[in-house]
Amino acid sequence: MTRTAALWLLVGVIGYCLMPWYMTDVGFWSFGWVPRITAGENASALAFVLGQGRLYLAAPLIAFVLIGAVLALVPSPVIKARLTVAIAAIGLFLTALQGLAVVRSGPRFMTDIFLALGGESGQGGVGAGALVTLVSLLFILTTAFSSAGKARGDAFVVGLIGLIISLVGVFVFFPVAHILIRAFEVDGGYSLTEFFPRFFSSNLWGLRCFVGGTCGPAINSVILATMTATTTVLLGLAFALIFTRTDFKAKPLLRMLTVIPIITPPFVIGLALILLFGRTGAATQLFSDLFGIEKTRWIYGFGGVYLAQVLSFTPIAFLVLIGVVEGISPSMEEASQTLDADRWQTFRYVSLPLMRPGLANAFLLGFIESLADFGNPLVLGGNFNVLSTEIYFAIVGAVADPAKAAILAIALLSLTLGAFLLQRMWVGKKSYATVTGKADSGQHAALSRGVKIAAYATALPWAAFTAVVYSMIIFGSFVKLWGYDNTFTWAHYIRAFGIKHTDHGWRFSGVAWDSYFTTLQIASIAAPLTAIVGLATAYLLVRQKFFGKDAFEFSTMLSFAIPGTVIGVSYIMAFNFPPIELTGTGIILIIVFVFRNMPVGVRGGIAAMSQLDSSLDEASITCGANSFTTVRRVIAPLMGPAIMAALTYSFVRAITSVSAVIFLVSARHNMATSFIVGRVENGEFGIAIAYSAVLIVTMLTAIILMQLIIGQRTLRRDNRVQKAKLA
Repeated sequence: MTRTAALWLLVGVIGYCLMPWYMTDVGFWSFGWVPRITAGENASALAFVLGQGRLYLAAPLIAFVLIGAVLALVPSPVIKARLTVAIAAIGLFLTALQGLAVVRSGPRFMTDIFLALGGESGQGGVGAGALVTLVSLLFILTTAFSSAGKARGDAFVVGLIGLIISLVGVFVFFPVAHILIRAFEVDGGYSLTEFFPRFFSSNLWGLRCFVGGTCGPAINSVILATMTATTTVLLGLAFALIFTRTDFKAKPLLRMLTVIPIITPPFVIGLALILLFGRTGAATQLFSDLFGIEKTRWIYGFGGVYLAQVLSFTPIAFLVLIGVVEGISPSMEEASQTLDADRWQTFRYVSLPLMRPGLANAFLLGFIESLADFGNPLVLGGNFNVLSTEIYFAIVGAVADPAKAAILAIALLSLTLGAFLLQRMWVGKKSYATVTGKADSGQHAALSRGVKIAAYATALPWAAFTAVVYSMIIFGSFVKLWGYDNTFTWAHYIRAFGIKHTDHGWRFSGVAWDSYFTTLQIASIAAPLTAIVGLATAYLLVRQKFFGKDAFEFSTMLSFAIPGTVIGVSYIMAFNFPPIELTGTGIILIIVFVFRNMPVGVRGGIAAMSQLDSSLDEASITCGANSFTTVRRVIAPLMGPAIMAALTYSFVRAITSVSAVIFLVSARHNMATSFIVGRVENGEFGIAIAYSAVLIVTMLTAIILMQLIIGQRTLRRDNRVQKAKLA
């Protein structure tokens, strides 16, 4: 412990003494703050304490001095660890408290203490020095905590738990609390008695739709989410079985049609469905001419939203389930067939039960995605009200009502918590591990004829329908005015992505280039961070035991459950002023993408890791490897599908997300989705669709490259190697 803690102590001292404590006005990486590190607002914390008398910044320095003394002078390892834990925890708490004291809505006594110790009302946000100091104190704390005998003395595991809890606390709970607390506001104060009548209102939870009336938005959301999640799981399973258990010839084409809906920018699927099934849509007109079916506006309402959500969220179920279906060890199926079970019995009683974690996680993701989706209900909802759109209109409507939006958000969270608990009850505590390191034939049992026919009958028509929808999208990008003037033109692409040759060389003259490059840059940074945080969290939840694990697991789903509009507003409220000032920067966009999309990596990682027997970890540790080496050399190579799913989903959602970033974009960091929404609002559908087509091609290319880089998971040795060894 002493060496590791001393290393982090050195890092913390460097941050405290040699880095700017507050955010700089010249940018950290320009290093323009270096000449001013001893004076002015770009000074280090040590310079503020010694040169300007800001004693409220002395807590980390005192903590570092005491920790150094303990490490050097205390001989007993246990006493040394316990003292270090106590000092680091107090230092971390006081440093965070000092930052929160500048919040105008904070407790008065905190501000009074802050001012008494030399604080000023204009204190800036957290800078590089403060960040490095806080991180060093955190890891000194976790290192000493593990050395005290907690978590089997594994410093890597304890440090990972501490880091993720801190990140979730700062970037999920802290901003969400800013808006949820509004649910209890009444005339400038707070009241529980006013909250409950509004929360349990019949306007929110009404069941009148079962007696011929209209249900409340909460009930509508539950019905829609349940049907959407069930359908996406069935479709995702059918596609996964075709890919892993059949010799279907057109798998590459089918894979593209399976994944392409998830890489579609906002509103495009809704527009395509309207132009297909609207009152004057192509399909509506065709059915009317051929069969005399009356033209209606059925697409606006439950049917249209359900269809659009199934199109949008089936890829999520597929990405989760394909790794689960691949991960079932053939030895289990071989044992079943050895006991004289036929193919159907093997699938029904062996393969399908082992898929239960994947099915449950895919359903949970589909359910939550449906609850939080507001783009499709906004375009196609009509009079069918759901919680997400009600929250949106409560925030941006003619009369903003943050308290109502907060109550609706709490209702949404309660539904998510219910789904989460039901999922845990259904999966139970049974073991689903099938990858144990033991040899097997490497050949999965073939599907029975009935299951194969059912899979084909479910997946192939849906793939054909998807192809029709996307052919309409491609068609729409090459016509002057989709639905009215179908004259072929390149004008939309030229205006959006034009390139001109000038006297100064080639110039990107298209109006979309700036947002395109910004979006790719931010998505490329956010995607690997999302995958790392999500899969690391899954590792802790599956492989480790610690106090509060269930609450921690649900907290990872919190940002995913709340509509993006609420997340965007909460980030503005939390990070628009000290102690953490991020609005208007690219960092806030990266952070919101990481923690908004992290749950997909968590659920996919849990589903895949549940199939890896813990004996693999034990064997690695027995051979002398530590937890970090075991994760890197044993678990990570077996997590290919989960890594692919996390990277794919996070990269795509960083490009296609609109609700979470619509309030966070700035002139310097404009995202593709906000650009598209602006064009749709201006009636420039051609440019919006052309831009969407370019984004689809870009994301398909990126997904293919990620697939080639990551490769496929190899669960057993190559048969040819085995034959060579036998020979």
